[in-house]
Amino acid sequence: MDLLDEILSSLRLTGGVVIDGEFSGDFCILAQFTPKHFAPFFPQPERLISYHYVRSGSLIIEVVGREPQVIRAGSIALLPRNDAHTLASRAGLTPTDAGIVWITKDGVHRVTIGTSGEPAEIWCGFLGTGANAHPLLDALPELLTLNVTGGEAQWLDSSMRFLSEEQPSAEVVAKLAELFLAQSIREYVESLPPDASGWLKGLVDPAVSRALTIIHKRYAEELEVEELAREAGVSRSVLGERFTELIGEPPMRYCARWRMRVAANMLRESNENTANVAYAVGFNSEAAFNRAFKREFGEPPATWRRQFEREAA
Repeated sequence: MDLLDEILSSLRLTGGVVIDGEFSGDFCILAQFTPKHFAPFFPQPERLISYHYVRSGSLIIEVVGREPQVIRAGSIALLPRNDAHTLASRAGLTPTDAGIVWITKDGVHRVTIGTSGEPAEIWCGFLGTGANAHPLLDALPELLTLNVTGGEAQWLDSSMRFLSEEQPSAEVVAKLAELFLAQSIREYVESLPPDASGWLKGLVDPAVSRALTIIHKRYAEELEVEELAREAGVSRSVLGERFTELIGEPPMRYCARWRMRVAANMLRESNENTANVAYAVGFNSEAAFNRAFKREFGEPPATWRRQFEREAA
């Protein structure tokens, strides 16, 4: 697992349904997913990631306040923060709300709209994450596009069809969507200009990415800046300056926050008591862990877990 895969894994994505969209002629729909769309399937997540895969035809996607983009067959449009957006056959049309028929007689979630004319067929879906604030999602643009071709396109289309028609578990939906989310982010990071800065640039900066990898793999150890710098092949001052410039905080502060993120995922997904979680993420004192967790999340771990369980129920 590389650094990006590890960071995506920390988001603990959960998958929503996949919707079969069939549009034709003139159409313009409000395509932003809202609580009414995902409420039947999972609790309201802290963040929502939405996506559209065009399997035939073409359409225009426009994020509010941004230039519209044409996406054609074989393209995926990803919205890392589920920003308000429309899907349309052409510019200048008045958007309408999408009337989704959640379960049709053949067991598929479907939306159809438009007039007579050229058709556009898409698969739409959404992912939820419990990460209220995450530097990866915050650093991405409102819209990412990914073009898939050949056998990859056939695999993606058949996978989307399976997700739509068979209605598998949320975990299966999330795992598939995570694959093209990761690929979209990789392509975006690779296209960044040499003089770019910011959190995403840290993923490809040799010293910073090495330090991030060490932190992610050894978060439970008593790491020191000197040790990180030595293993990253730079001086302490160079690492501190470069890390803070790109990631937005010093290495040790990032390490502390990552440790708390891992702890939160353990509390959310396991039955381990807080003492065991504390030791698992490197604390020798449950009291010290409770204080650190409260600084990060605003409440002690036991209270945080009970609140999460109430919301899930």
